[in-house]
Amino acid sequence: MSILKALSAQLDSLTAADRQIAQFIIDNPNEMLAMSSAALAAATGRSQSSVVKFSQKLGYGGYQQLKLAVNKAKALEWHAPGGVIHGTIDASDSYVTILQKLIGSKLLSMRETLAANNEHTIDLALDALVNARKVQLAGVGASSLVAKDFSYKLLKLGRTALIDSDSHIQISNASALNEADVLLALSHSGRSLEPLRIAEVAKKRGATVISMTGLHPNPLLDLADIHLFTVADEERVRSSAITSRDAQLMLMDMLFILLIRRQADSHDYIHNSETAVTVLKARG
Repeated sequence: MSILKALSAQLDSLTAADRQIAQFIIDNPNEMLAMSSAALAAATGRSQSSVVKFSQKLGYGGYQQLKLAVNKAKALEWHAPGGVIHGTIDASDSYVTILQKLIGSKLLSMRETLAANNEHTIDLALDALVNARKVQLAGVGASSLVAKDFSYKLLKLGRTALIDSDSHIQISNASALNEADVLLALSHSGRSLEPLRIAEVAKKRGATVISMTGLHPNPLLDLADIHLFTVADEERVRSSAITSRDAQLMLMDMLFILLIRRQADSHDYIHNSETAVTVLKARG
């Protein structure tokens, strides 16, 4: 996960002193890269030792290692293609501007979601899914639609997948899980009541819980064994889960493609599925 994204997600949970340093780095990463620890301390009104300790709290050996992480994050930073605008859609925007902003938001969300998930964590999630006796998916609203889509993909690979729109049935199914099973809970906020309660039941039953949430601290993230992240810059007035849904779909599609690669007989299953469906497409 990018250090800049991690700092943004953790900002509210930091101490006042650390928050001031973090905010400066988030707002001025290029300037920070040219600064010594003493210069950053002066710019933020903190001591040099506070800057060093801040770096160590983040898991780095010192300030220079933090600078390397920020430099890497800047190098991986993605910019929207020319002509594509990323920003809040206003009521006064023209039709073309709305399209440009919408496309820019979606592309940026998907690109940053990929950057937020490291290969090791993806491998852990794949191992859990591959070895699961059955996989239950939990989510509400737009997340439930994404969960249902992924369940269909798992079924296409011959895997047992459970999904239901009724939260009572979801939590009942979770009560029958055990150590051989996986619960994949989707909630960008990580605070939606239904997936959180379902995850709690699955955890008590010994199932492996995989969460798919935003980067910010949240109770579902704390509960899960494996953490997948989505990055979504929802509009100022959130009329619907637009970019978060796209981020979830993209991450699920990546997991599906990687599962195909892991499962030796996956192409046989997909071929059989396509062959079966042709019966329904035959002309009368």
